[in-house]
Amino acid sequence: MKLYRFLSEDDTSAFCHKVSLALSKGWELQGPPTYAFDAARGVMRCGQAVVKEVPGTYSADLKLGEQ
Repeated sequence: MKLYRFLSEDDTSAFCHKVSLALSKGWELQGPPTYAFDAARGVMRCGQAVVKEVPGTYSADLKLGEQ
């Protein structure tokens, strides 16, 4: 089955580390990153979709970050 996650974070190195950790666990980038201004907080936010092929059957109880 193919799993999907959308990672998001403020536009800091924390976002890069979050994506790098997912890549080190076998997740693959899906499309380009996205950026948006969070007017309420006055910061830029980043997002990146990642996918991973894993054995098994999907369940909403899956902890995607642990895959």
